Amino acid sequence: MDPLKPSGALTERYAASLRGLDRKDRLRTLIPQAGRDFASNDYLGLAASGRLADAVRRALDAGTAVGAGGSRLLRGNAVEHERLEAAAAAFFHAERTLYFGGGYVANFAAFTTLPQKGDLVVMDELVHASAHEGARAGRALAVTARHNDVAAFAHEIRRFRAEGGTGRVWLAVESLYSMDGDTAPLADLMALADETDAFLFIDEAHATGVCGPDGRGLAAPFEGRENVLVLHTCGKALGGSGALLAGAKVLCDFMVNRARPFIFATAPSPLMAVAAEEALRLLSTEPERRRCLQALVAHAGRELARIGVAASGSQIQPVIVGDNGRAMTLAAGLQARGFDVRGVRPPTVPEGTARLRISLTLNVDEAAVTALVDALAEDLGSRAA
Repeated sequence: MDPLKPSGALTERYAASLRGLDRKDRLRTLIPQAGRDFASNDYLGLAASGRLADAVRRALDAGTAVGAGGSRLLRGNAVEHERLEAAAAAFFHAERTLYFGGGYVANFAAFTTLPQKGDLVVMDELVHASAHEGARAGRALAVTARHNDVAAFAHEIRRFRAEGGTGRVWLAVESLYSMDGDTAPLADLMALADETDAFLFIDEAHATGVCGPDGRGLAAPFEGRENVLVLHTCGKALGGSGALLAGAKVLCDFMVNRARPFIFATAPSPLMAVAAEEALRLLSTEPERRRCLQALVAHAGRELARIGVAASGSQIQPVIVGDNGRAMTLAAGLQARGFDVRGVRPPTVPEGTARLRISLTLNVDEAAVTALVDALAEDLGSRAA
């Protein structure tokens, strides 16, 4: 045997890892779209919107390229990107916005670039994985605080200062949490940021388009603040893809110069910038979409009460199951009945909290929600009132 070569098949360790996941009911596979949509983040039903399609079609007819052809700092900086960023800055009342290919890369770019060596990042324990990954890869000290516990955030800041920390503090939260459907205490966190001279980073991925005036999100009361940085994704309620980082011009300028995921990535498709700009216009001109979604959320809450499931109050409705295998069995059963509901397991959610994640969108109506709850009642062994 060659001592320079490892023993065994080249891919065996990967296969063994997959077998281990399977034993824990944590093996993931790709499932095609099928049945009524209770799984997507297309909350306002814009992904197949005629208005977005028409805007993209007009752009194509006018000569807009499908691909950017390079990074933004080379020839990839299309007029469509700059037009979207200007429109988004006006819409979200920000000094500047910066367009990225997706929310994950935007979060990762921000947390690997803006917090400096000697700074402290305090993250809500349930903030998105991309923020955790970015903070771990960055230069600042990163710690977590109990979910939605402002006192825990303050405790981490006090400990940092007591141990001699002199850098800037960054507080990182989601405004509307993607797996529980609950909201952050943003006003209290803003007060803490002001009191401690800290930055507040707000990921609005699941609130943009759905919450706040004109769908500007739950961070709307704090727009334009020097110490607030907000992430708005374009691939959920806005129906397209990409993400917009909104904040002080100097922070966005710094990202252009120092954020490696921005500098060294091919720019997003100019057509997606066109779609995002049209989606922002649509938020202002079609407010009935938000009203219809709010009515659907209220209806779902009433229906879930019949079977003893507490409503989240948002378009994201978890049904906590606990056991990984049981959660996936329930999801498969609902899928077989024509309801596209997905099970979510650790590490996406904490151990012991495997769940069904029911997403409410304008791709379904109240009758479909009632039918889903009836099916869920049968599968859970509940009796509808």
